[in-house]
Amino acid sequence: MPHLLLLEDDPDILAGLQQHFQREGFGVAACPTGGDALQLLRHVAAGKGTRPDAALLDLTLPDMDGLDVLRFIRGEPALRSLPVVLVTARGDEIDRVLGLELGADDYVSKPYSTRELTARVKAILRRASFLDDQAKGKVLAFGALSVDLDMHMARSGGQALDLTRKEFELLAYFLKNPRRVLPRERILQQVWDLEYLGESRTIDAHVRRLRAKLGEAAALIETVVGVGYRLGSVND
Repeated sequence: MPHLLLLEDDPDILAGLQQHFQREGFGVAACPTGGDALQLLRHVAAGKGTRPDAALLDLTLPDMDGLDVLRFIRGEPALRSLPVVLVTARGDEIDRVLGLELGADDYVSKPYSTRELTARVKAILRRASFLDDQAKGKVLAFGALSVDLDMHMARSGGQALDLTRKEFELLAYFLKNPRRVLPRERILQQVWDLEYLGESRTIDAHVRRLRAKLGEAAALIETVVGVGYRLGSVND
């Protein structure tokens, strides 16, 4: 049974989502405030309680910004790989972009359907499970970049990289497809397990974050204008 951390300050929405995800077969830790979520996450990081398999975080909270909870997750080694979906208001573009820059895996804008919400949570869980199953004994490399899928380690020029899970998955996908032009719709389907609906911000934000961590090797990831990205030129 997958376990979901659900952070939502509206009691009616929280109760409704909890019941919905429980019917979908999830174990749910429902938190009405950011403080409650942080307390639960600190216990998990200390090896106590059940570690969630994914987190669904509302950004508008009475006690703190939901992005603070995301920052804690990405800054805590025991939780850094936890898949996170953000729930944002339709007009909060700045929050959505900042959330992706901080390492969120995906976001859903209000108003949303529970069907869409469930699909996105299940998608990131399927992707995480698939990569774990496929990782045994595989090392991918191109130029100064390498990833060890078994150990979940990435390096650039021999230096270990501090990547979120989604950044790691994105780099691994590039390394599996060197010199190939990868359209955004294909990246979204393969890395996020989602259909492309004309929204490229998720992909572009993660590529930007990944490049920022690669040092001199960042130049290996080329932008193909109007299409997507490519790792290495055809002449490399």
